[in-house]
Amino acid sequence: MAQAHHSDDNAPKHEMEQQLYEVREKIHPRSVSGWFANWRITLVLLTQLLYYGLPWVPWQGRQAVLFDLVNRKFYLFDLVLWPQDFIWLAGLLIISALSLFLFTAVAGRLWCGYACPQTVYTELFMWIERACEGNHIQRKKLESMPWNMQKLLRRGSKHLLWAALALWTGFTFVGYFTPIEALASEVAQWQLGPWETFWVLFYGFSTWGFAGFMREQVCKYMCPYARFQSVMFDPDTLVITYDYKRGEPRGARKRGQETSGLGDCVDCSICVQVCPTGIDIRNGLQYMCIGCAACVDACDQVMAKVGLPKGLIRYSTENAIEGKYTDAHIWRHSLRPRTLVYALLLTGIVGAFLYTLAERIPLRVDVIRDRRTLSRETPDGQVENLYRLQIINMDQRAHRYVISASGIDGLKVSEGDSVAIAGLDTANISVSLRASPTKLDHPSTPIRFEVHADDAEKIAREAKSSFLR
Repeated sequence: MAQAHHSDDNAPKHEMEQQLYEVREKIHPRSVSGWFANWRITLVLLTQLLYYGLPWVPWQGRQAVLFDLVNRKFYLFDLVLWPQDFIWLAGLLIISALSLFLFTAVAGRLWCGYACPQTVYTELFMWIERACEGNHIQRKKLESMPWNMQKLLRRGSKHLLWAALALWTGFTFVGYFTPIEALASEVAQWQLGPWETFWVLFYGFSTWGFAGFMREQVCKYMCPYARFQSVMFDPDTLVITYDYKRGEPRGARKRGQETSGLGDCVDCSICVQVCPTGIDIRNGLQYMCIGCAACVDACDQVMAKVGLPKGLIRYSTENAIEGKYTDAHIWRHSLRPRTLVYALLLTGIVGAFLYTLAERIPLRVDVIRDRRTLSRETPDGQVENLYRLQIINMDQRAHRYVISASGIDGLKVSEGDSVAIAGLDTANISVSLRASPTKLDHPSTPIRFEVHADDAEKIAREAKSSFLR
């Protein structure tokens, strides 16, 4: 039988405080220049030129890229997709996922370091921050400085520019769903609708909060990719790596100074200072690393100053660092079963996607029976059925469509045998079919409607229905 244990009230009480969430220490990354930094700047400019400029590109009297949710049409230059074309959206998502798997298996988090919107907008916001508040040392001093006119002006100008960029980003986002010229006119006249206003402010506020304040917190705690990337890595994945065999033990030295027993790492910690997520790459690969290669540029500059070979921190693989093969053979090992399977699957799906898109028939036909009159006998003794056909012309050109029916000997269209439909328009027409009762062996006979454009043989569709006796 268990005995009760009574605590002594006079015994010293030991309290333990456990913190469930790491208190954030604000990161002020040091600016860095170099080959990878230039690539980041180039991709930031290219992606934003594409994002901000694409809605303003005219195309055949309309916006080149427009997702018109009101009219349920999605314009991509010459291609016009409808909600019924959701299969291509599914294909595009599959292609994106497989591309991510392939690129990650080969070269790690390239997407995160160079093209992810969070990385791109954080970089833009940091450019503004540096212009308003100075370098990383000046920003740290400003952070600890009590509020005065200087701090108010620097912080105020930064947030004003941040807000302007965030609002322009939200405006551009809405411009992909509402014609952007009309949207700009509404903004200029203070006549913006409630939904457009909401999404401009919501997307702008999200951009301002994520890129201006949360920054690396999004990559560390909110992005799911950071959590499951490890299952895509293997010892032959090309990632940013610190060559510990060459670098350890660390120790400071001057240029040309002879040191015995020390590695090449001078323990300057500049690789930590330039890291946007605040990690020390010398502790090994961590899930917080976004693969931006800022530490590579920084370390190469330090190695050049102290007269040591570059590449102490570099793109390499675990097996290469361990000496299982040289860096010259890294790309040869990128062709391994995992990457080959990804590449073959991606090639096949991209090929099927492009083929089906090229062979897409811009026509849709839906048949609904007329519920008021299922079947009736005509004065000449024939049986007549009435139908409602919805014909969607998904082509940008107008066509005249010819309607016929088959499935019963002598079946003919007595009314509604053709219709002219403008480009990207829909027509609902009544169609009457007649058949001899001697040809009807069953109460319900399967039939098919055939609809084809009289000026384009390939534009044709069939729709199934039934004929009632």
